[in-house]
Amino acid sequence: MTTYTVQPNERVTFGVCHEDDDLLVVLKPPQVVTQPGVGHEHDTLLNGLFARCGDRLQQLGRARDFGLVHRLDRETSGLVAVALSPDAYDRLREAFATRAVKKFYWAICHKAPREPSGVIKRPIIEEERRKSRYTSEKRARLSNDGKPAVTAFRVLDANEMAALIEARPVTGRLHQVRVHLDSVGAGILGDSLYGPSRTTGAAHRLALHAHRIVFDHPVTGERMDISTPFPRDLRGLLRRLNLRRPDLEPQAETAGDDED
Repeated sequence: MTTYTVQPNERVTFGVCHEDDDLLVVLKPPQVVTQPGVGHEHDTLLNGLFARCGDRLQQLGRARDFGLVHRLDRETSGLVAVALSPDAYDRLREAFATRAVKKFYWAICHKAPREPSGVIKRPIIEEERRKSRYTSEKRARLSNDGKPAVTAFRVLDANEMAALIEARPVTGRLHQVRVHLDSVGAGILGDSLYGPSRTTGAAHRLALHAHRIVFDHPVTGERMDISTPFPRDLRGLLRRLNLRRPDLEPQAETAGDDED
């Protein structure tokens, strides 16, 4: 019997949007941590991934993050790409580093920014705050001392109650979409860390979903363009706010398609 570094847990479920010998693209549910840490040693997405393809992930090892080339916040739902071979991992990491991977998010916000579309270029710094003797919490804030951060956005629908925004983070800073949208007056509903206090209880969870990812397959070179429907658990919130479902609209330009 194989002994894995990460304990497999088949009770951690996720959707599979693409799978081949080198690559897996999965749909992470909200409230699921991406990788193990203090307080979440056995209930993360990676635990679930090990239950499905533990042999291949174990071979990648800790040095290659057991295949995880990027992560989503615990509260955020959406697409996560996972490498299943060393070549795929190395080339995907390079693609992320050179900003060749495009990720798109839907966010339900308490209001629309002043402009219907634009690019936010404001540096972000990470801070770690001690929560208890054994745990700490990472947070982000705008700071000229931070690293460059760029997010393209466009308003898909808006009214006097709320707005639906598509965002594309060009860079990959901690909580980037959340911090940047808040900085232009569009705090995301359900966000307990950022945005006005009135947004915290306005949704049952953070109303943020990574709905689309576009990149070249790390081994075959095939163009991968993977997308998901609007998350089922947020559709009722859209209806209550009288906002249109973006996945039922005709295909149109997406946020920052030309911004690199």
